[in-house]
Amino acid sequence: MRIASLFLIGIQLACASVATVGDIEPSRLVEQDKVGVLIMAHGADDEWNQSVVQAVDPISENLPVAIAFGMANPMTLQAGLDSLDSEGVTHVAVVRMFLSGQSFLDQTNYFLGLSDDPPEMFVMMGPMAQNPEMRKQLHHNQVVATHLEGIIDSDMPAVVMSERASDLSSSASDEAVLIIAHGAGDEEENNTILDAMDRVVQRLEMAGYADVHATTLREDWEEERIAAEKNIRSYVSQMTQEGRSVIVLPMRLSGFGPYAEVLDGLDFSPGIGLLPHSELSNWVRSMTQKVIESEGWNVDAVKLLGSGF
Repeated sequence: MRIASLFLIGIQLACASVATVGDIEPSRLVEQDKVGVLIMAHGADDEWNQSVVQAVDPISENLPVAIAFGMANPMTLQAGLDSLDSEGVTHVAVVRMFLSGQSFLDQTNYFLGLSDDPPEMFVMMGPMAQNPEMRKQLHHNQVVATHLEGIIDSDMPAVVMSERASDLSSSASDEAVLIIAHGAGDEEENNTILDAMDRVVQRLEMAGYADVHATTLREDWEEERIAAEKNIRSYVSQMTQEGRSVIVLPMRLSGFGPYAEVLDGLDFSPGIGLLPHSELSNWVRSMTQKVIESEGWNVDAVKLLGSGF
């Protein structure tokens, strides 16, 4: 397996200077493009991270792959680019494994040199938050490109969530399914996520469940979250009072998130997130190929991504 190990970085790296984006060397432009993939994922504990590693493992059989955990973390992004560069990668397809395509998009584009406009607010934690050097664009000599779509914009969540519900179901006509996503603070962005979740709702409705409801917890915005928690608990209580068993599905990459705490004391059956599932590997392949084709890179994308694509 060729995936770069980027889980832990020494504390001294947090204070290191990150130089500005360099110009692409002309000599590299005339060579045949060698493509690598830089996966961006939120990251959490070892189990969470390992589920991402397993999802991208099949892609690494055909292409050099590095993983940058964190919320567009400049240190892991730089380490990922450096790792791919050490393997001779000249063209990097950045696959952002986030539910919403807008997640950390401005910050990602700025750090990678795809935009010279810094984000209105940098999302950083720990020593990085106090280090102005961490707000500089990254240094690399590679051609870099990414996509605008998020996971929620594909049919993949509907496929996976349908399977998750089926695994817990005993009598669909007597069951309600509640799908909960992280959500956003901005109303328009949050509504965009809810609209995209309609694919999941429609697929589950076709399976014959008595009721299907999608919502967001809006986890990082206190005022909005208070209202969201109240609505979520109210829905589960109502369905239970109507004699329906409730299946709760987390529209998350991995794990159940904070939903067990939110639903404490209520009767429900918890599902699991999108990982592990082979559809995530297919989505990564799809986004990689989309970047390659949209940028017109000089490679045989299907051959590079494997015959199973």
